[in-house]
Amino acid sequence: MPITNTTPTIKNLLKTHFGYDQFLPNQEKIIQNVLKGNDTLAIMPTGGGKSLCFQLPALALPGTAIVVSPLIALMKDQVDALRSNGISAAYFNSSQPQEEQQQTLSDLQAGKLKLFYVAPESIFLLEDTLHRIDINLFAIDEAHCISSWGHDFRPAYTRLGSLKEQFPHIPLIALTATADSATQDDIAKQLAMPKAKKFIASFDRPNLYLDVRPGQKRIQQILQFLKSHREESGIIYCLSRKSTQNVANKLLAAGYDAKAYHAGISSEERSSIQEDFITDRTSIIVATIAFGMGIDKSNVRWVIHYNMPKNIEGYYQEIGRSGRDGLPAHTLLFYSFADVVQLRKFAEGSPTEEYQLAKLERMQQFAEALSCRRRALLGYFGEHLPEDCGNCDIC
Repeated sequence: MPITNTTPTIKNLLKTHFGYDQFLPNQEKIIQNVLKGNDTLAIMPTGGGKSLCFQLPALALPGTAIVVSPLIALMKDQVDALRSNGISAAYFNSSQPQEEQQQTLSDLQAGKLKLFYVAPESIFLLEDTLHRIDINLFAIDEAHCISSWGHDFRPAYTRLGSLKEQFPHIPLIALTATADSATQDDIAKQLAMPKAKKFIASFDRPNLYLDVRPGQKRIQQILQFLKSHREESGIIYCLSRKSTQNVANKLLAAGYDAKAYHAGISSEERSSIQEDFITDRTSIIVATIAFGMGIDKSNVRWVIHYNMPKNIEGYYQEIGRSGRDGLPAHTLLFYSFADVVQLRKFAEGSPTEEYQLAKLERMQQFAEALSCRRRALLGYFGEHLPEDCGNCDIC
Protein backbone atom coordinates (compact mmCIF):
# COMPACT_ATOMS: atom_id res chain seq x y z
CA MET A 1 0.00 0.00 0.00
CA PRO A 2 1.71 3.24 -1.14
CA ILE A 3 1.97 5.99 1.46
CA THR A 4 1.97 9.72 0.85
CA ASN A 5 3.24 12.81 2.69
CA THR A 6 6.09 10.73 4.02
CA THR A 7 8.98 13.21 3.97
CA PRO A 8 9.12 13.68 7.78
CA THR A 9 8.84 9.91 8.32
CA ILE A 10 11.59 9.20 5.79
CA LYS A 11 13.81 11.93 7.25
CA ASN A 12 13.23 10.52 10.75
CA LEU A 13 14.07 6.97 9.62
CA LEU A 14 17.19 8.26 7.86
CA LYS A 15 18.39 9.92 11.07
CA THR A 16 17.24 7.22 13.51
CA HIS A 17 18.55 4.14 11.70
CA PHE A 18 21.40 5.46 9.56
CA GLY A 19 22.54 8.59 11.40
CA TYR A 20 22.34 10.92 8.37
CA ASP A 21 20.71 14.36 8.42
CA GLN A 22 20.47 14.83 4.66
CA PHE A 23 19.88 12.74 1.57
CA LEU A 24 22.49 12.39 -1.17
CA PRO A 25 21.52 13.68 -4.66
CA ASN A 26 18.50 11.83 -6.14
CA GLN A 27 17.97 9.57 -3.10
CA GLU A 28 14.83 11.31 -1.84
CA LYS A 29 13.19 11.47 -5.29
CA ILE A 30 13.84 7.76 -5.85
CA ILE A 31 12.48 6.85 -2.41
CA GLN A 32 9.31 8.93 -2.95
CA ASN A 33 8.76 7.25 -6.33
CA VAL A 34 9.01 3.79 -4.73
CA LEU A 35 6.68 4.82 -1.89
CA LYS A 36 4.07 5.85 -4.48
CA GLY A 37 4.12 2.24 -5.70
CA ASN A 38 5.93 3.01 -8.97
CA ASP A 39 8.54 0.88 -10.71
CA THR A 40 11.95 2.54 -10.66
CA LEU A 41 15.32 2.27 -12.42
CA ALA A 42 18.10 3.96 -10.42
CA ILE A 43 21.56 4.47 -11.93
CA MET A 44 23.80 5.82 -9.19
CA PRO A 45 27.61 5.82 -8.98
CA THR A 46 29.42 3.68 -6.43
CA GLY A 47 29.21 5.54 -3.13
CA GLY A 48 26.03 7.34 -4.21
CA GLY A 49 23.90 5.59 -1.57
CA LYS A 50 21.95 3.07 -3.69
CA SER A 51 21.03 0.71 -0.87
CA LEU A 52 19.17 3.40 1.12
CA CYS A 53 16.85 3.80 -1.90
CA PHE A 54 15.22 0.46 -1.09
CA GLN A 55 16.10 0.12 2.61
CA LEU A 56 14.20 3.27 3.66
CA PRO A 57 10.98 2.44 1.75
CA ALA A 58 11.23 -1.09 3.22
CA LEU A 59 11.16 0.44 6.71
CA ALA A 60 8.41 2.96 5.90
CA LEU A 61 5.99 0.48 4.34
CA PRO A 62 4.20 -2.42 6.07
CA GLY A 63 5.54 -5.85 5.07
CA THR A 64 8.91 -7.15 3.90
CA ALA A 65 11.21 -6.01 1.08
CA ILE A 66 12.71 -8.80 -1.05
CA VAL A 67 16.21 -7.86 -2.19
CA VAL A 68 17.87 -9.86 -4.98
CA SER A 69 21.64 -9.64 -4.70
CA PRO A 70 24.31 -11.51 -6.71
CA LEU A 71 27.05 -12.02 -4.14
CA ILE A 72 26.99 -13.82 -0.80
CA ALA A 73 29.61 -11.45 0.65
CA LEU A 74 27.53 -8.45 -0.44
CA MET A 75 24.38 -9.81 1.22
CA LYS A 76 26.22 -10.61 4.43
CA ASP A 77 27.75 -7.11 4.65
CA GLN A 78 24.42 -5.38 4.09
CA VAL A 79 22.54 -7.61 6.54
CA ASP A 80 25.23 -7.18 9.22
CA ALA A 81 25.09 -3.38 8.76
CA LEU A 82 21.27 -3.33 8.96
CA ARG A 83 21.21 -5.45 12.10
CA SER A 84 23.80 -3.22 13.75
CA ASN A 85 21.39 -0.33 13.01
CA GLY A 86 18.56 -2.14 14.78
CA ILE A 87 16.76 -3.32 11.63
CA SER A 88 15.47 -6.90 11.31
CA ALA A 89 17.09 -8.33 8.18
CA ALA A 90 18.30 -11.75 7.01
CA TYR A 91 19.69 -13.42 3.92
CA PHE A 92 19.09 -16.80 2.29
CA ASN A 93 21.56 -18.60 0.03
CA SER A 94 23.12 -21.96 -0.73
CA SER A 95 26.13 -21.40 1.56
CA GLN A 96 24.06 -21.54 4.77
CA PRO A 97 23.51 -24.63 6.94
CA GLN A 98 20.00 -26.02 6.61
CA GLU A 99 19.00 -25.08 10.19
CA GLU A 100 19.89 -21.45 9.49
CA GLN A 101 17.90 -21.48 6.25
CA GLN A 102 14.86 -22.94 8.07
CA GLN A 103 15.06 -20.35 10.85
CA THR A 104 15.29 -17.53 8.30
CA LEU A 105 12.27 -18.81 6.36
CA SER A 106 10.32 -19.23 9.59
CA ASP A 107 11.09 -15.57 10.54
CA LEU A 108 10.11 -14.46 7.03
CA GLN A 109 6.75 -16.24 7.18
CA ALA A 110 6.08 -14.89 10.66
CA GLY A 111 6.51 -11.33 9.33
CA LYS A 112 9.54 -10.68 11.56
CA LEU A 113 11.83 -9.37 8.76
CA LYS A 114 11.83 -5.91 7.18
CA LEU A 115 14.42 -6.91 4.54
CA PHE A 116 15.05 -10.36 3.12
CA TYR A 117 18.11 -10.79 0.86
CA VAL A 118 18.17 -13.67 -1.58
CA ALA A 119 20.43 -14.82 -4.44
CA PRO A 120 18.87 -14.87 -7.95
CA GLU A 121 19.54 -18.65 -8.07
CA SER A 122 17.50 -19.17 -4.88
CA ILE A 123 14.50 -16.85 -5.22
CA PHE A 124 12.44 -19.25 -7.34
CA LEU A 125 12.94 -22.07 -4.84
CA LEU A 126 10.89 -19.91 -2.46
CA GLU A 127 7.93 -19.10 -4.73
CA ASP A 128 5.33 -20.69 -2.43
CA THR A 129 6.66 -18.79 0.58
CA LEU A 130 6.71 -15.46 -1.31
CA HIS A 131 3.03 -15.87 -2.22
CA ARG A 132 2.16 -16.35 1.46
CA ILE A 133 3.83 -13.22 2.86
CA ASP A 134 3.20 -9.48 2.73
CA ILE A 135 5.81 -8.08 0.28
CA ASN A 136 6.18 -4.29 0.09
CA LEU A 137 8.73 -4.10 -2.75
CA PHE A 138 11.24 -6.03 -4.83
CA ALA A 139 14.74 -4.57 -5.16
CA ILE A 140 17.07 -5.93 -7.85
CA ASP A 141 20.59 -4.89 -6.87
CA GLU A 142 23.45 -4.86 -9.43
CA ALA A 143 20.70 -4.89 -12.06
CA HIS A 144 23.16 -4.69 -14.98
CA CYS A 145 23.63 -8.45 -14.39
CA ILE A 146 20.29 -9.09 -16.16
CA SER A 147 21.40 -7.57 -19.45
CA SER A 148 23.57 -9.37 -21.96
CA TRP A 149 24.52 -5.83 -23.08
CA GLY A 150 25.78 -5.17 -19.56
CA HIS A 151 29.29 -5.84 -18.29
CA ASP A 152 28.62 -8.67 -15.85
CA PHE A 153 25.82 -10.79 -17.31
CA ARG A 154 24.46 -13.52 -14.99
CA PRO A 155 22.08 -16.07 -16.56
CA ALA A 156 20.31 -16.57 -13.19
CA TYR A 157 19.08 -12.97 -13.40
CA THR A 158 17.13 -13.58 -16.63
CA ARG A 159 14.28 -15.34 -14.79
CA LEU A 160 13.60 -12.26 -12.66
CA GLY A 161 11.36 -10.84 -15.39
CA SER A 162 8.65 -13.24 -14.19
CA LEU A 163 8.39 -11.43 -10.83
CA LYS A 164 6.24 -8.74 -12.48
CA GLU A 165 3.89 -11.41 -13.87
CA GLN A 166 3.52 -13.07 -10.48
CA PHE A 167 3.34 -9.87 -8.41
CA PRO A 168 2.02 -7.20 -10.80
CA HIS A 169 1.02 -4.71 -8.07
CA ILE A 170 4.25 -4.75 -6.06
CA PRO A 171 6.72 -1.98 -6.96
CA LEU A 172 10.07 -3.08 -8.33
CA ILE A 173 13.25 -1.04 -8.07
CA ALA A 174 16.31 -1.98 -10.15
CA LEU A 175 19.65 -0.44 -9.12
CA THR A 176 23.12 -0.35 -10.63
CA ALA A 177 26.17 1.89 -10.61
CA THR A 178 26.89 1.60 -14.32
CA ALA A 179 24.73 1.20 -17.39
CA ASP A 180 24.88 2.95 -20.75
CA SER A 181 21.54 3.85 -22.37
CA ALA A 182 21.23 0.52 -24.27
CA THR A 183 21.76 -1.40 -21.02
CA GLN A 184 19.24 0.82 -19.16
CA ASP A 185 16.55 0.10 -21.77
CA ASP A 186 17.38 -3.61 -21.68
CA ILE A 187 17.15 -3.78 -17.86
CA ALA A 188 13.64 -2.25 -17.98
CA LYS A 189 12.61 -4.62 -20.78
CA GLN A 190 14.04 -7.77 -19.14
CA LEU A 191 12.35 -6.94 -15.82
CA ALA A 192 9.01 -6.30 -17.60
CA MET A 193 8.70 -2.76 -16.27
CA PRO A 194 8.37 -0.61 -19.43
CA LYS A 195 6.95 2.35 -17.50
CA ALA A 196 9.70 2.43 -14.87
CA LYS A 197 10.79 5.95 -14.05
CA LYS A 198 14.54 6.41 -14.60
CA PHE A 199 16.73 8.32 -12.16
CA ILE A 200 20.26 8.84 -13.43
CA ALA A 201 22.74 10.52 -11.09
CA SER A 202 25.83 12.30 -12.34
CA PHE A 203 28.69 9.93 -13.08
CA ASP A 204 31.28 12.54 -12.18
CA ARG A 205 33.56 11.73 -9.23
CA PRO A 206 35.81 14.82 -9.28
CA ASN A 207 37.92 13.59 -6.33
CA LEU A 208 39.30 10.66 -8.38
CA TYR A 209 42.54 11.40 -10.22
CA LEU A 210 42.49 9.49 -13.53
CA ASP A 211 45.91 8.23 -14.62
CA VAL A 212 46.86 5.94 -17.54
CA ARG A 213 50.43 4.71 -18.08
CA PRO A 214 52.15 2.35 -20.53
CA GLY A 215 52.13 -1.26 -19.27
CA GLN A 216 55.89 -1.82 -19.29
CA LYS A 217 57.71 -2.85 -16.09
CA ARG A 218 54.44 -2.74 -14.16
CA ILE A 219 55.82 -4.15 -10.90
CA GLN A 220 58.58 -1.54 -10.82
CA GLN A 221 56.03 1.18 -11.53
CA ILE A 222 53.72 -0.13 -8.77
CA LEU A 223 56.55 -0.25 -6.22
CA GLN A 224 57.50 3.32 -7.15
CA PHE A 225 53.83 4.37 -6.81
CA LEU A 226 53.51 2.70 -3.37
CA LYS A 227 56.48 4.63 -1.97
CA SER A 228 54.30 7.72 -1.89
CA HIS A 229 51.18 5.82 -0.74
CA ARG A 230 52.49 3.94 2.30
CA GLU A 231 49.93 2.86 4.93
CA GLU A 232 47.06 3.66 2.52
CA SER A 233 44.38 1.16 1.54
CA GLY A 234 44.27 0.18 -2.12
CA ILE A 235 43.15 -2.46 -4.61
CA ILE A 236 45.08 -3.85 -7.60
CA TYR A 237 42.88 -5.53 -10.24
CA CYS A 238 44.34 -8.27 -12.46
CA LEU A 239 42.81 -10.32 -15.28
CA SER A 240 43.86 -13.78 -14.07
CA ARG A 241 44.13 -15.66 -10.78
CA LYS A 242 47.76 -16.44 -11.56
CA SER A 243 48.71 -12.78 -11.92
CA THR A 244 46.94 -11.83 -8.65
CA GLN A 245 49.11 -14.39 -6.86
CA ASN A 246 52.30 -13.26 -8.64
CA VAL A 247 51.74 -9.56 -7.95
CA ALA A 248 50.79 -10.19 -4.29
CA ASN A 249 53.95 -12.31 -3.79
CA LYS A 250 56.16 -9.60 -5.30
CA LEU A 251 54.62 -6.94 -3.06
CA LEU A 252 55.05 -9.17 0.01
CA ALA A 253 58.70 -9.72 -0.93
CA ALA A 254 59.10 -5.92 -1.13
CA GLY A 255 57.75 -5.58 2.42
CA TYR A 256 54.13 -4.61 1.68
CA ASP A 257 51.14 -6.16 3.40
CA ALA A 258 49.28 -7.58 0.37
CA LYS A 259 46.84 -10.47 -0.11
CA ALA A 260 45.61 -12.15 -3.28
CA TYR A 261 41.84 -12.59 -3.73
CA HIS A 262 40.19 -14.66 -6.48
CA ALA A 263 37.45 -17.21 -7.06
CA GLY A 264 39.87 -20.12 -6.55
CA ILE A 265 40.21 -19.36 -2.82
CA SER A 266 37.73 -20.98 -0.40
CA SER A 267 34.76 -18.82 0.56
CA GLU A 268 35.92 -18.81 4.23
CA GLU A 269 39.33 -17.47 3.21
CA ARG A 270 37.77 -14.90 0.89
CA SER A 271 35.51 -13.68 3.73
CA SER A 272 38.49 -13.45 6.07
CA ILE A 273 40.59 -11.48 3.52
CA GLN A 274 37.68 -9.13 2.86
CA GLU A 275 37.09 -8.63 6.60
CA ASP A 276 40.81 -7.85 7.15
CA PHE A 277 40.70 -5.28 4.35
CA ILE A 278 37.53 -3.58 5.60
CA THR A 279 38.91 -3.34 9.14
CA ASP A 280 42.32 -2.00 7.94
CA ARG A 281 44.28 -5.08 9.07
CA THR A 282 45.36 -5.63 5.46
CA SER A 283 46.09 -2.57 3.37
CA ILE A 284 46.48 -3.99 -0.16
CA ILE A 285 44.26 -6.48 -1.99
CA VAL A 286 45.39 -7.89 -5.35
CA ALA A 287 42.24 -9.25 -6.93
CA THR A 288 40.35 -10.45 -9.95
CA ILE A 289 37.11 -8.55 -10.53
CA ALA A 290 35.42 -11.05 -8.18
CA PHE A 291 36.43 -8.61 -5.43
CA GLY A 292 34.75 -5.39 -4.50
CA MET A 293 31.09 -5.51 -5.48
CA GLY A 294 29.29 -3.94 -2.54
CA ILE A 295 32.44 -3.48 -0.43
CA ASP A 296 31.55 -0.75 2.01
CA LYS A 297 34.93 0.81 2.74
CA SER A 298 35.15 4.57 2.48
CA ASN A 299 38.92 5.08 2.80
CA VAL A 300 40.29 3.22 -0.23
CA ARG A 301 42.87 5.77 -1.44
CA TRP A 302 43.89 4.19 -4.75
CA VAL A 303 42.88 1.58 -7.33
CA ILE A 304 45.35 0.16 -9.87
CA HIS A 305 44.36 -1.80 -12.97
CA TYR A 306 47.30 -4.10 -13.68
CA ASN A 307 45.50 -5.09 -16.90
CA MET A 308 43.06 -3.11 -18.99
CA PRO A 309 39.40 -3.89 -18.15
CA LYS A 310 37.20 -5.21 -20.95
CA ASN A 311 34.81 -2.24 -20.91
CA ILE A 312 34.32 1.24 -19.48
CA GLU A 313 31.46 0.15 -17.18
CA GLY A 314 33.69 -2.34 -15.38
CA TYR A 315 36.53 0.19 -15.18
CA TYR A 316 34.22 2.89 -13.82
CA GLN A 317 32.69 0.59 -11.23
CA GLU A 318 36.11 -0.60 -10.03
CA ILE A 319 37.72 2.86 -9.75
CA GLY A 320 34.54 3.94 -7.93
CA ARG A 321 35.58 1.78 -4.98
CA SER A 322 38.18 4.43 -4.13
CA GLY A 323 37.56 7.80 -2.53
CA ARG A 324 34.06 7.07 -1.33
CA ASP A 325 34.67 9.45 1.58
CA GLY A 326 34.98 12.29 -0.94
CA LEU A 327 38.71 12.78 -0.23
CA PRO A 328 41.29 12.64 -3.05
CA ALA A 329 42.03 9.18 -4.49
CA HIS A 330 44.35 8.02 -7.28
CA THR A 331 43.28 5.62 -10.04
CA LEU A 332 46.01 4.14 -12.22
CA LEU A 333 45.45 2.07 -15.37
CA PHE A 334 48.28 0.22 -17.11
CA TYR A 335 47.66 -0.02 -20.83
CA SER A 336 49.30 -2.41 -23.27
CA PHE A 337 48.19 -3.73 -26.64
CA ALA A 338 48.86 -7.28 -25.40
CA ASP A 339 45.90 -6.85 -23.00
CA VAL A 340 43.67 -5.77 -25.90
CA VAL A 341 44.67 -8.91 -27.85
CA GLN A 342 43.92 -11.13 -24.84
CA LEU A 343 40.54 -9.49 -24.19
CA ARG A 344 39.61 -9.86 -27.86
CA LYS A 345 40.31 -13.59 -27.55
CA PHE A 346 38.04 -13.79 -24.47
CA ALA A 347 35.18 -12.17 -26.44
CA GLU A 348 35.51 -14.36 -29.54
CA GLY A 349 32.76 -16.90 -30.00
CA SER A 350 30.49 -15.53 -27.27
CA PRO A 351 26.83 -14.79 -28.19
CA THR A 352 27.48 -11.06 -27.64
CA GLU A 353 30.91 -10.99 -29.34
CA GLU A 354 30.14 -7.98 -31.53
CA TYR A 355 28.85 -5.94 -28.62
CA GLN A 356 31.76 -6.91 -26.34
CA LEU A 357 34.29 -5.95 -29.01
CA ALA A 358 32.58 -2.58 -29.52
CA LYS A 359 32.81 -1.94 -25.76
CA LEU A 360 36.45 -3.05 -25.72
CA GLU A 361 37.17 -0.57 -28.51
CA ARG A 362 35.69 2.27 -26.44
CA MET A 363 37.85 1.21 -23.50
CA GLN A 364 40.91 1.23 -25.77
CA GLN A 365 39.98 4.72 -27.04
CA PHE A 366 39.79 5.94 -23.45
CA ALA A 367 43.23 4.49 -22.65
CA GLU A 368 44.75 6.06 -25.78
CA ALA A 369 43.01 9.46 -25.36
CA LEU A 370 45.09 12.57 -25.89
CA SER A 371 42.57 14.96 -24.31
CA CYS A 372 40.89 15.20 -20.86
CA ARG A 373 40.13 11.67 -19.64
CA ARG A 374 37.20 12.69 -17.47
CA ARG A 375 35.47 14.23 -20.48
CA ALA A 376 35.95 10.95 -22.38
CA LEU A 377 34.69 8.88 -19.42
CA LEU A 378 31.59 10.99 -18.76
CA GLY A 379 30.89 11.32 -22.48
CA TYR A 380 30.59 7.52 -22.65
CA PHE A 381 27.69 7.70 -20.18
CA GLY A 382 26.07 10.55 -22.10
CA GLU A 383 27.17 13.28 -19.69
CA HIS A 384 28.82 16.46 -20.95
CA LEU A 385 31.64 18.14 -19.02
CA PRO A 386 31.84 21.80 -20.14
CA GLU A 387 35.60 22.14 -19.53
CA ASP A 388 38.68 20.00 -18.93
CA CYS A 389 38.75 18.50 -15.44
CA GLY A 390 42.24 19.47 -14.24
CA ASN A 391 42.45 16.18 -12.32
CA CYS A 392 43.78 13.59 -14.79
CA ASP A 393 47.22 12.77 -16.20
CA ILE A 394 46.48 14.67 -19.42
CA CYS A 395 45.12 17.83 -17.77
